[in-house]
Amino acid sequence: MNALQTGQDEAQTPIDQDGGAPACVMSFNANDPSGASGIGADIATVAAMGAHALPVVTSLLIRDTAEVFESVDIDPEAVMEQARSILEDVTVASWKVGFLGSAENISVVAEILSDYPDTPLVAHLSNLSWMDDDAQMAYLDAYRELILPATHVLVGAHQTLTDFLLPEWESERMPSARELAVAASELGASYVLVTGVQLPDQFIDNVLASPQGALAGERFERFEAGFVGAGDTLSAALAAILSSGTELDVAVSEALSFLDQSLDAGFRPGMGNVVPDRFFWALPPGDAPADGEALPEGDEAAQPTLDDTPPPSSRNVH
Repeated sequence: MNALQTGQDEAQTPIDQDGGAPACVMSFNANDPSGASGIGADIATVAAMGAHALPVVTSLLIRDTAEVFESVDIDPEAVMEQARSILEDVTVASWKVGFLGSAENISVVAEILSDYPDTPLVAHLSNLSWMDDDAQMAYLDAYRELILPATHVLVGAHQTLTDFLLPEWESERMPSARELAVAASELGASYVLVTGVQLPDQFIDNVLASPQGALAGERFERFEAGFVGAGDTLSAALAAILSSGTELDVAVSEALSFLDQSLDAGFRPGMGNVVPDRFFWALPPGDAPADGEALPEGDEAAQPTLDDTPPPSSRNVH
């Protein structure tokens, strides 16, 4: 994957709130001490997109940048109180749902969401293979019953969504994005955004689909690296863009461009996977001249500014 030229400028433009306060996005997600995924990823991504995050912590992940070892659930009443206290004060323009920790917390979050049926919800379903089988089954059953009926866009990797939405799939070919969207719609979700669809020649596709067919998508060249936090980054970016009232197909293109550039600028803080750099567009401290200091002669064009967009990637295949 690499930077898209189309939608690149939009993905870096702060959300326009007509000169007022930024739109607010409430995220329900786990705390990840690595900062790669979870609530930390949501906060960074929403801020990078120009919106304001309202983070509600649902569980505590015990993990590093390579793997999840376990999670400690937050009491459902505490999850409820976190959300209700701020919802009595602040208007939410969109929702992001990540890992909720337990079936009990799913029930609590669904109860909150039911009071705001017209506010768009982006739900990200991650790979939960690290969970105990019984806990995972209870979690996914509750997710199907309670979260999907409120979901505007369900985001997930191709294999993860296949296992979740079409567990009886037996064909040698993987289901199409439309087939996954049909299965999701039967459970109440309006759209699916399927990532990591394998294509020939080291390419992958990312497809927004409804039961009627594919609506939008972007094709990327595959990175030769393992990442953690990509799904949370994409879904949080999409929720932030939707908070401004952007049309869904445009929002998906911008969110995919943002993710692609974040991955392209990713870094490895430890011995595990690469973490997306959600502030890839920000100028590193010390690169700009001090106030009143002139640029070295002949360097004006080469000196970046905070308003510069990153150069297009030579690996862009869109």
